[in-house]
Amino acid sequence: MVVAEAHPQTIPPRSTSFTMLLQLEGMVRGARTIEELQFIIVNETRRLVPYRQAVLLSPTSPSSRRYEVRAASSVPVVDRTTPLMQWTERLVRELREISTAPDIRRVSETDCSVDIRQDWKEFSIDYGLWCPLKHPDGLVHGGIWLARDQPWADHELTVLQRICEAYAYAWRAVEQSGGRRWRWRLSPSMTWILVAAVVGGLAIPVPMTTLAPAKIVAKDPMIVSAPIDGVISDVLVSPNTMVSAGEVLFTYEDTAFRSEYDVAERNLDVAIAQYRRASQGSFVDADQKADVPLLKAEVELREIERNYMYERLAKVMVKAEQDGLVLYTDKSDWVGKPVVIGQRIMELANPQHLEVRIDLPVEDAIVLREGAPVKLFLNANPFSSVPLTVSHASYHAEVLPNNMLAYRVTAQLEQGDSEFRIGWQGSAKIYGEDVSLFTYLFRRPISALRPWVSL
Repeated sequence: MVVAEAHPQTIPPRSTSFTMLLQLEGMVRGARTIEELQFIIVNETRRLVPYRQAVLLSPTSPSSRRYEVRAASSVPVVDRTTPLMQWTERLVRELREISTAPDIRRVSETDCSVDIRQDWKEFSIDYGLWCPLKHPDGLVHGGIWLARDQPWADHELTVLQRICEAYAYAWRAVEQSGGRRWRWRLSPSMTWILVAAVVGGLAIPVPMTTLAPAKIVAKDPMIVSAPIDGVISDVLVSPNTMVSAGEVLFTYEDTAFRSEYDVAERNLDVAIAQYRRASQGSFVDADQKADVPLLKAEVELREIERNYMYERLAKVMVKAEQDGLVLYTDKSDWVGKPVVIGQRIMELANPQHLEVRIDLPVEDAIVLREGAPVKLFLNANPFSSVPLTVSHASYHAEVLPNNMLAYRVTAQLEQGDSEFRIGWQGSAKIYGEDVSLFTYLFRRPISALRPWVSL
């Protein structure tokens, strides 16, 4: 009767723990990556032993004594900057300074220093357990910090000791499988032959090339600039339209110009009247005769002012000086906008006379000569290239609107390429002088390394 009452209370828990241990070891053997194994360690160990908190730590390197948090229970991604994780790392560092034995150790608040004890209530539970993960060869891969609100039993430590050995063994196996590489075993003679082939290959001459953004632009366009200071009233032509010579492009607000012309006209009339009166009175009055030259000069001055105002008034309507394609941004950018003399408003271009402008970044610059070949890959037709030749390359770099320092390179299209449109963009592959394959491959890394090694 006593046996019948005792066995139902003791045998099922042992058989259940044994089954769970086998299942957990099977899951560990099936882990493919370190991350998967770490997830199993902190979350599935509670199948064997109940706990409230589990944190997995491992050294930063095999020879390092500093442990960092790798995983935590019920947390998909660990943030080591949180106070809990930082406190756990300090706790484990202190435990390893006290003892580096691979055995499982019970830890309580009284076993820690004052610095750790003052935050114990906030970051941990009453009963802690430190479980090192030691491989049979003696290497410790890390450890598990477990915490709960009940004391740890001896049989639980036995089970944990067994599963921690399995964890360490699986950790080593996963690391070796992930870091395994296929290596060739070469004889010394074959090694030298391979080295000679590599060195000889790096000496092969190849043309230096570089890529840069490119844009099709008009060749020698006529710049239409502001002839006078004023406010633009209206733009009469739309962007990208053909105009004829003499056609009005845009107009100014003419109210002020007309008023100034009228005032100058009236001032001229007054000066002429005064001059005529003095001329007629000079026959009888000597004083008036002396004023005639002065009043005549006044008439000439007022006439010059009137003519100047007339010329300004005549410029309120800006006309095209030749046939061409009008190029500018948009009407709304200019209507109602004040401009000054010489400010560029638009361009008149011949759509049949085109060239390619290439903005070559300073870090990608190569030695260019006139006539160097270029291949243009347009965004509108990326499956074919357009042959070009370099006609000009600037000696000084300039800052582009996108704050990029670049050299301006101009390339010419072949004759008859009339199917292209002004404004098309793409990438240009520029061919420079022949250099060794080593220079071609390592030019950029060497340029980036030079400021650091003072070459």
